[in-house]
Amino acid sequence: METVQIPNLYWNIAADLHFPPGFDAQKKYPAIISAHPIGSCKEQTSGNVYGTALAKEGFVVIAFDASFQGASGGEPRFIEDPSHRVEDFRVVADYLTTLPYVDEQRIGVLGLCGGGGYSINAAMTERRIKAVATVTGVNYGRLMREGFSGFSPIALLESIAQQRTAEARGAERRVDDLLPPSPEEAKRVGATEIDVYEATEYYRTPRGQKPNGLNRSLLSHQGNAVGWDAFHLAEVLLTQPLMVVVGDKVGAFGAYRDGCEIIGRAASKTKELVVVAGWSHYDLYDKPEPVRQALAKLVPFFKEHLS
Repeated sequence: METVQIPNLYWNIAADLHFPPGFDAQKKYPAIISAHPIGSCKEQTSGNVYGTALAKEGFVVIAFDASFQGASGGEPRFIEDPSHRVEDFRVVADYLTTLPYVDEQRIGVLGLCGGGGYSINAAMTERRIKAVATVTGVNYGRLMREGFSGFSPIALLESIAQQRTAEARGAERRVDDLLPPSPEEAKRVGATEIDVYEATEYYRTPRGQKPNGLNRSLLSHQGNAVGWDAFHLAEVLLTQPLMVVVGDKVGAFGAYRDGCEIIGRAASKTKELVVVAGWSHYDLYDKPEPVRQALAKLVPFFKEHLS
């Protein structure tokens, strides 16, 4: 593995390159861009689980941190803005085309959770991406308008407006912690809905905890997300082969629902919904059996469409 810094506008994107066994820099390899969930980082499921697994199957995989998050640059920190998140894919694709061992005609993308929605949206207008797959992918804009705003998007936008005004006048930035500090605290405060509780169990215990996977969001910069739709124009612009992997233990973050929706809407002639029976959103992050089942579909999908 190699860690690299990729120039963006006025900051760098930090990324890990995962190489196949017996890697030979004189050869040409297919490449996969692996995108992390909301509030996550490249050292979690996008890199250390799916990135390493796909590299073992012969792909060069680049797992990157979103701008303003993780080890990537950008100020202020903890911005979760879809326009920046989607642009990151283009910047990473730019970088891949400069690597002599990457075949620029064989670049795919894999997105996890919110990274799945971003992957789909990026692929619509980034034609260097030749195949798209998501694992428990979520349309972050839809989630912001619904569960993350308490189904009151206008009230959230009013709060954002007030906070931006306060910050413009010198107030301290408000950074929200999106999860309880521990599973025990989640139970104490009643945060036991399956996705919320299992997110806490993953991110707030040694199972998935990493220094840069902080699950924080800057309130004053959330407005764009409220008005964004990952699937906008999918009926026209999303034509690449598409695979969507979801678990059938349904939670509030809505990956199953979003997966069914994008499979129905995508213009892709080749598209497949893979339902991993008996497993949940966060099971698909790192638990061996559901990850094995997901990879059993993802690996041949990428091999076929990046051949």
